[in-house]
Amino acid sequence: MPIFAMLATAAVAAQVPAQPVAIVDGTILDVTAVGKTSQAPDVATISAGVVTQAASAEAALASNAERVRRVLAALKAARVADRDIQTSTISLQPQYRYGENVPPVITGYQASNSVSIRFRDVARSGAILDALVKVGANQIDGPNLSIDKPEAAEDAARTDAIAKARARAEVYARAAGLRVDRILSITEGGGYQPPIGPMPAMAMRMEAKAADTAIVPGEQDVRVTTTVRFLLK
Repeated sequence: MPIFAMLATAAVAAQVPAQPVAIVDGTILDVTAVGKTSQAPDVATISAGVVTQAASAEAALASNAERVRRVLAALKAARVADRDIQTSTISLQPQYRYGENVPPVITGYQASNSVSIRFRDVARSGAILDALVKVGANQIDGPNLSIDKPEAAEDAARTDAIAKARARAEVYARAAGLRVDRILSITEGGGYQPPIGPMPAMAMRMEAKAADTAIVPGEQDVRVTTTVRFLLK
């Protein structure tokens, strides 16, 4: 190595103080625990759409637009906030007739338009869906149930996780003839994640000639994973 490079390396090394190595007096124990609490979801997200068919693309779109307008008006009448309504998909597809040894022939067009709706009053969402169907919605997907503000539930799950980790550390300490001295560090893993995909919570009740859609929220688990490092002595 050239002399000037050696001198430069020595100068850099002299500027960086050596980090002291922490010496722990005792036994280190890492415990991973999952804290859990349960809460009823308070938001239902449902996709409501309109599918129409006509001989021409223009007619299919026009018919679809009119029925979607009625769907949006019904949502407004039900006092669903604008911020809770979002267009999710719009499509226009030709429809074909297929025959043997002949090219496919366009027989018409299918237009679809769907909106994603957040219902913040889950108890009313089923009745609103019934109203949407009456004004033209013919495609319903969902619901996805979630907790709007899970922070308090997450904190309860954190408390549960620490308590579980502490109890487990006490077991290890007693088995080893030691005692838990203190916590050295706490690391948090994943928190609350709403379930992915529609939950099987929508039911139909037939009473005479009327159908009443009921959405049962049930409860969701809120989980938090923590890894706690204990010092045993």
